[in-house]
Amino acid sequence: MKLKFFFFLGVLCLTKIVFSSSTTDTTCQRHYMTCGGKNFKGSTCCEGDFTCFKITDNYSQCIPTANAAKRGRYSFNDYNKDDDIDNANDNTSSAVASGIIRNNIFWKDTSGKNIYSQGGGIFKFGDKYYWYGVHYKGAETYANNPTRRNSDTSFVSVTCYSSTDLVQWKFENDIITPRTQNFGNASWFGRLGVAYCKNTKRYVLVAQYNDSIMFASSDSPTGNYRVERIQDNITNITGMGTGDQTIFIDDDGKAYIICSNKNGRGIQYVSKLRESDYLYAEPATIVARGYGREGNALFKYKGKYYFCASDLHGWNASHSYYMVADNIYGPYSEWKVMEGTDEDFSHVTQTGFFYTIKGSKQETVIFCGDRWSDFAGNGLGYNQWVPLTVNGSNVKFNSLSEWSINSNTGEWSIGQGNNYCLNPSFEADRVQQTTLAGWRSWGTGTKNKSGGHTGNFCAELWSNSAYEASFVQDLSLSNGLYNLEAWVKSSGGQKIANIYVKNHGGSEMNVSINKKIDNWTKVNINNINVTSGKIQIGIYSNANAGNYINVDDIVLSH
Repeated sequence: MKLKFFFFLGVLCLTKIVFSSSTTDTTCQRHYMTCGGKNFKGSTCCEGDFTCFKITDNYSQCIPTANAAKRGRYSFNDYNKDDDIDNANDNTSSAVASGIIRNNIFWKDTSGKNIYSQGGGIFKFGDKYYWYGVHYKGAETYANNPTRRNSDTSFVSVTCYSSTDLVQWKFENDIITPRTQNFGNASWFGRLGVAYCKNTKRYVLVAQYNDSIMFASSDSPTGNYRVERIQDNITNITGMGTGDQTIFIDDDGKAYIICSNKNGRGIQYVSKLRESDYLYAEPATIVARGYGREGNALFKYKGKYYFCASDLHGWNASHSYYMVADNIYGPYSEWKVMEGTDEDFSHVTQTGFFYTIKGSKQETVIFCGDRWSDFAGNGLGYNQWVPLTVNGSNVKFNSLSEWSINSNTGEWSIGQGNNYCLNPSFEADRVQQTTLAGWRSWGTGTKNKSGGHTGNFCAELWSNSAYEASFVQDLSLSNGLYNLEAWVKSSGGQKIANIYVKNHGGSEMNVSINKKIDNWTKVNINNINVTSGKIQIGIYSNANAGNYINVDDIVLSH
């Protein structure tokens, strides 16, 4: 019996192309999703080579089966520290202290509960990092059922989380709630940050409050903040309040509001907080005008200031823009598109805020993107963080789904589970069109279609007449073994319909999808041996009139 069993396993290992019959009717959870815990009512099984593993009494997660077997039992903190790290950029012992950041999932705090923190910022006080953001009621709704966006921006609280490594976050307190004294009624509350005022020895929170700016303070970074004042206008800013804003703390401790005007967002400003108490925004300086920009945020790197922003896309994803200056008030360069943000619109985010690690070996700027999926319906997770590569006036966005960061040294590396495919869920473009971000296309009938496996969209090849068409993506990547998976639907009846990989140093590999597939079904191409430092992913159809294929959620990873 054992010999037969191992022979069967060997056959499976040698198989390169796998067609899975699992569909959306299956109850199994996706990779790294919640699969158990106190009051959990969903499925307790996991897709593929993943196992539902108990982390705390409140939280179980789908993790790689190999990791579960290796650890027997492990904590949430242990898992984030050193599983699956690709140390291609760092073979030193310092990588052991690195933590893994995984995007495209709903993040959990150290107790296993959802992190709700949008439109905020990270600030270091003492030896800890503090992450402040807003908990909206609609974020709970979407996280519990991420299939339909909502418009519920009802304010629940300002949350505060703490960390020593920027990866594991402990919930500290709801520092402001609707029950906070003098809070009043807020139809909108958000876009906030916290600064420590050494003159008053108090921590000051600055946030948008309706059409005004609210200032609140506490004697502790995690305390219950009290409302100090409401400022309706900032001198020199057109109209009341600000458009979007963040709080920037310079190396000398001075604090600034980085913002645009509210109507049209065509003027960008820097406004310093009054140094005596940080409870007043001083007259603003115009640093740019002429282009509508939201998601206004700023980072500093090796003495230069980088003012960043997004397109006016509402809650949706966008290119990221930046301009550079030697002084926070300018003069600034012309706007430039941040390299790497056009292939998947900043990993399907807007500019949220930045954090610069000044490590013992290097400075690393983290782009902390806001994915407003609760209100845009454009994927999983609210917080998507990636490292930037900065070289003078050139800024590169590294679109990664998984990477590790060492908060002590500042070094980072790509994670073993990173998805190298760009715009893999076809959410970047936000509206229906025939040319999709990150993909080349040829032939007739290429477009994105509403109704994806997840999110709003999927890729579709279809025409009302006989057609031949393809979506193509060319990628550069390190040599090694990779696997590809995708979710598909098909009318069947095509002459040829497949997903393929080629130009990787070996023969083309593909999986056929020219039979009738009514429900979303996962297909795989396994053991892709890349020896050329590149690969082409393709979706191809040579079909009769009315034949279609839909493809979504492509993953190319080790």
